[in-house]
This record gives sequence, structure tokens and C-alpha cells, in this order.
Amino acid sequence: MNIAQLNKDHAIQDQLKFIEGKGGLPVIQISSAKASALISIYAGQVLSYQPVNEPADLMFLSEKAYYQTGKAIKGGSPICWPWFGPDPEGLGRPGHGFVRNRMWKMVSTDVTTDGDVKVILGLEDSAETKNIWPYSFILTQEITVGKSLNLELITKNTGAEAFVITQAFHTYFNIGDIGQTKVLGLEGCQYIDKVDNSMQKQQTGAVMINSEVDRIYLDVKNLQIIEDAALKRRIHITSKGNATAVVWNPWEKIAAEMADLQDSDYQRLICVETTNAAGDVIEVKPNSNCRLVANYCIERD
Repeated sequence: MNIAQLNKDHAIQDQLKFIEGKGGLPVIQISSAKASALISIYAGQVLSYQPVNEPADLMFLSEKAYYQTGKAIKGGSPICWPWFGPDPEGLGRPGHGFVRNRMWKMVSTDVTTDGDVKVILGLEDSAETKNIWPYSFILTQEITVGKSLNLELITKNTGAEAFVITQAFHTYFNIGDIGQTKVLGLEGCQYIDKVDNSMQKQQTGAVMINSEVDRIYLDVKNLQIIEDAALKRRIHITSKGNATAVVWNPWEKIAAEMADLQDSDYQRLICVETTNAAGDVIEVKPNSNCRLVANYCIERD
């Protein structure tokens, strides 16, 4: 992508510009009166979001993340689509689908009546995607940067037959200390424990992390709160269009095995993901669409 042309077509004076990011990938840099953000056009992925007067970024982004075509970027808010987790048909296709390691297209940029900066990115089917997943689609992501960060993923079926999807905002949150972190809003929910042979269990009290955690929570409400005591803040996650949520932390052993994480990064991250996962499968009929929404807001005492 040509950075100069992107700036000519879509820059917003004093608020939004396009820069060459790591690995030469095109990045949208936002700096407004409300917040700053970085959005990678590759993968359609928010990498950073920090409201004005907040001392720390909302997002965790690995210092060892890959920035190259065909690789996922470890951190921020990756998009899992059209499936979450392993290939549902067992055909050897990549985990979490194929849109988090592809270049998206710029659709538009704008400033809303509330003074928020709005970016729309898109991705359409191609001969290459149809070799992986044989359906016609338009995938759109609307990213609104203001006092909160709002993500909306819209799937439109442009083909002649229905298809089913699972999907996620696989968001990595930056936290001060995993040992001082709790996730509220999942009390009493059943969950699938991927660390324990996918046994189904019930959550008692707040979610606290003291070992590897990989859980799909079922029949969730539309609000989870991350209590980040070390950074003295609460992160509110409000969602629409989902019945499941995932909580993930790799803990010590897996973090050390991941080439794109530092060994100690598990202490500084937690993924609380807005998902359609497990049995929360969405059917999208021809000429119809579905929408998955996640809103992230930081609250302080």
C-alpha cells in the first residue's frame, strides 16, 4: 500500500495519518483530543489504544511480535474469522481463520458528531480465500476511537447459499500484574476448560489467574470487568451479538515456548475475548449480515 496515497485519500488533519509501521506494514496513527491509537491495516488489527490522561495503554502488544505477511501479530485486538480455534472441519487450515494474517482494505475515515475518530476497514472474498473457505462475503470492521474504543465486525453473505461462522475479538489487555487481576461478570457461568480435556465446569466467584487458563464461558452476559489493581483501573468490556466469552493466559511454560512472547509476558497480559465460540455458531443467510460488537472503557475511582 502506498502511504502517500493513503494520506491523500483518508488522512484527517491533526487527528489521523498513515505511517509505515514495523516490517513496512501500513499503520493508521490516531491522535485526537480524546485518545491515541494505532491500527494495522494488515490484519485489520487495533494495536494500541490510550485515552488522553490515561498513563498506560489498554492493549498489550508483544515486543517480540511478528510483523510480516502470513504471520499473526501477537497483541492488540486480532480478528478470528470465519472460525474461532482449530479448523472446524479438520482440513489443516490455520487456527482462528484467515483474516488476522491478511492485508485489509481502507474503506473510509471520518470524525463523528461526538468528535470520535471512526475508521472502516474491509475484506472481501477472492480466489485465494475461496481456496480456503468456499463462500462469498464482505467483512467490514468499524473502529471508533474516543473516550472508549468501539469495535464492530460485520459479516455480509454475498453468495447464494448460507454459511456458518464462529469469530472473536481476541483482545490482549495490558495489566500491571496478573496476580492482582480479577475478571468479574462470569460468576455462575458454565465454561469449557480447554486446559482440562474440555471438561465443562462452573465458575465460582471472580476469575483469578494462577496457572494456565484457556476457557470458553457459555451463556454470558454482555458485560465483563477486568479489575487491574496494579494499574488502579477497571476495564469494562460491553458486547453485543455474542453468547460466549473466552479468558486466556498462557502462564509460564507456554509463554516461554512462544517465540513471539517474552518469557515473563504472561504476568502483563490477559485475554478476555468477545466471541461466538463452541456451540455459539452464527448462520448467515444469503444477502443478510451479522454484527459482533465489543466496547472497551477504562474506569478509575
